Amino acid sequence: MCIPRIYLASASPRRHEILTHMGVDHVILTVPAPEGEDEPRLPDESPQDYVKRTALDKAIRANSWIEQNKLPRYPILTADTTVSLDGRILGKPESIQDAKYMLGCLSGKTHLVQTAVTLTLKGVVNEHLSTTQVTFDTLSAHQIEEYASGDEPWGKAGGYGIQGKAAAFIVNINGSYSGVMGLPVYETAQLLRLCKTV
Repeated sequence: MCIPRIYLASASPRRHEILTHMGVDHVILTVPAPEGEDEPRLPDESPQDYVKRTALDKAIRANSWIEQNKLPRYPILTADTTVSLDGRILGKPESIQDAKYMLGCLSGKTHLVQTAVTLTLKGVVNEHLSTTQVTFDTLSAHQIEEYASGDEPWGKAGGYGIQGKAAAFIVNINGSYSGVMGLPVYETAQLLRLCKTV
């Protein structure tokens, strides 16, 4: 995809990998996280509104960071992914017990994975939302224990990565595979086309 260089304001290796596969020239922008709880959810906030807000918050912080540090002005891409089941958000596990609990919740059920993507271009924030339904097989206690004790759950919403061993748990996916990974290719490409029009 022939577009100008952009910033990827994300530490996710999966998002970096996806942009690389798309042929997008990008620089990883490391912006310090705000103090306090990691991406707290507001009262009565839906998973969709939550993920759109957190992606937008990342865009605002990235833009401020670039201004403060007088960095070159490139378009800024940010994203956030959330996993929800019956309106309840399953974040990133903090322990093996957390990971086992999340996998137990997802076992035999269909959940939503929503990834919000923003592109900040000349001070204007453009956004897209990808929503995917993922259905898990019924998992045995052994499967849950084995997966939760490995390296894959960490740093991933819902405690699993679709591109790894958890792919064997998935009965059906309705939506964007890359969106479940953390950066929906179609929606991202739609945003990046805006770089050619300004």
